[in-house]
Amino acid sequence: MEIRHFHYIRTIYEMGSISRAAEKLYISQPSLSQLLKSVEKKVGAPLFDRSLKPLRPTTIGQKYLETAQQIMELDTEFRRYVEDELGCAQGNLVVGSSPFRSTYFLAAFLPKFQAEYPGIRLQLAEHTSKRLEESVLSGDVDLIIATQPVDEDAFSFAELYSEEMVLVLPANHELSKKYHLPQDCHGTLPLLPIGLLKDTPFIQMHSEQKLHQQLLSLCAEAGFVPQIYLQTRSMETALTLASAGLGATLLPMTLLRAFQPETRPCYAALPTRPRRHALVAWRKKAYLSHAARAFIDLLVNYCRDKGDRV
Repeated sequence: MEIRHFHYIRTIYEMGSISRAAEKLYISQPSLSQLLKSVEKKVGAPLFDRSLKPLRPTTIGQKYLETAQQIMELDTEFRRYVEDELGCAQGNLVVGSSPFRSTYFLAAFLPKFQAEYPGIRLQLAEHTSKRLEESVLSGDVDLIIATQPVDEDAFSFAELYSEEMVLVLPANHELSKKYHLPQDCHGTLPLLPIGLLKDTPFIQMHSEQKLHQQLLSLCAEAGFVPQIYLQTRSMETALTLASAGLGATLLPMTLLRAFQPETRPCYAALPTRPRRHALVAWRKKAYLSHAARAFIDLLVNYCRDKGDRV
C-alpha cells in the first residue's frame, strides 16, 4: 500500500469522521470514502466501527494504524538519510513551537540559522505543549521547543535556557498599591507570596499548556485553589487582560520584557523564585538528520552565548 494511504487512514482516525478528514486533506468525501473501502477490501476487514461517532478503529484497524505509523517513521528516516548522503548542507526540517516561542525566541534565532545553512528548508508547526509533544512522537514534527517536564522515556532533549515566572497584577489592585509594585519588570522586583491572591481571580493558560499546571501547583503549595476567571491559549492575551483589571496571572519574564500592553500592569516576584526550563526535544531513538543536528547545535550555542538575555 502507498504511504499516502496510511496518512489518509490516520487522518480519519484523528478527526473521528470521514467528512472532517476529507476537509483537512483537501479532498472530496466520496473520494476518501472510496479509498477507505479499497484499503479495507485489501485488508479483508473493516478498519473502523461506523456505528460509533466519532469513528473508532476496530481491533484490526488499531493494528493497521500502529503498523502504518511504524512504516511512515521508517520512510521518514530513510528520506532523511538520503538527504544527508546527497548533500549535508541541505534537507527539510519541521520544528514545532508555541506561538509565544516563535515570536519572542525563534524570530531572533532563525535569521542566524538561515545565514549559516541556506540550503535547509525550514517549516514551523505551532501549537500547544501537549499537541507539539504528540506531533513529534507521531513523526509529523522533527524537533520541538518545549519546557520541562518531558517524558524522558519518550524524548531526548538538550537544555536551552531557563526563565523566571512572575506575577502580573492590575495596577489598581489593592496589593499593587499596598506593596508599591512597579510597572516595569526590568529591575529587581519586590516579593509577593501567591497566597495573598487567594481571593483574586486569575487569568489561566489553557490546560494543554504546561503553565496551566504550574499555576495550580504553586497555589496548592500555598494552600488554596485559585479562582479562575477565564482561560486563554495566548500569553499576550493573559497579560493584556490582567493589565485591564480582570485578574492576576503568572507569566514568564521572557514575555514580560518583550511585550508591553498599552495599559501597564504591575509586577511581583514570588519568594520561591520559580523558573521553567526551555528545551529542544526530539523523539528518542529517532534518526536525526544533518539538518536536525545542525539546528540543535546552533540553537544550543546561541542560547549559551545569549545567557540571561534570551
